[in-house]
Amino acid sequence: MHRFNKLSEEYSTLLATNNQSGRSMIEMLGVLAIIGVLSVGGISGYSKAMAKYKLTKAQDQITMLLMNIRTAYATSPSYSGLDSATAADYNLAPNEMVTGTGSSRTLNGTFGGAVTVEACKSSGICGSTTSNTYFGIKMEKLGKEACRSLASSDWGADGLVSITVSGTTSHTHSTGSATSGLPIGLGDSASYCNSETNDITWVYY
Repeated sequence: MHRFNKLSEEYSTLLATNNQSGRSMIEMLGVLAIIGVLSVGGISGYSKAMAKYKLTKAQDQITMLLMNIRTAYATSPSYSGLDSATAADYNLAPNEMVTGTGSSRTLNGTFGGAVTVEACKSSGICGSTTSNTYFGIKMEKLGKEACRSLASSDWGADGLVSITVSGTTSHTHSTGSATSGLPIGLGDSASYCNSETNDITWVYY
């Protein structure tokens, strides 16, 4: 009888331990599921925040380039001699855009693509605008969302001649007068920015 009672106690203890282990496993799976959901949400939120940061940074880079170039050439009759190397040499571009050293220095945007700055010429980035009394800023490797946002931003009417998206569509101001086709609407920019490697060129006088 004593042996039976002892076996009964051992069985009860084993059963309780198994039940506790089962509960612990279920609880652990629940915790892991919660951590998984929070991780996915955190990654998604981080990605959105980074995309917004890069977009704001790109806008700041274009604005800074524009302001510095126009200030530097304010008393010049043209933008003759202006190119990406000059923009780097004379600190017309923000420091974080400049890569390389010496004559091999280039400009790169926050999305990783090249940024080209130059006085307009017949075989340059400015398209049909070929006079060096104008200059262009071209930013490459823009994803769809970044391209749409930058293309449809209101860049103002002061000196803006045209915005060309991926070399195919140009929206133009009548030089020195009121807006004609700018800014590009979100609907239009969505149809122009149809790849993950878009580029935008801004031409100013």
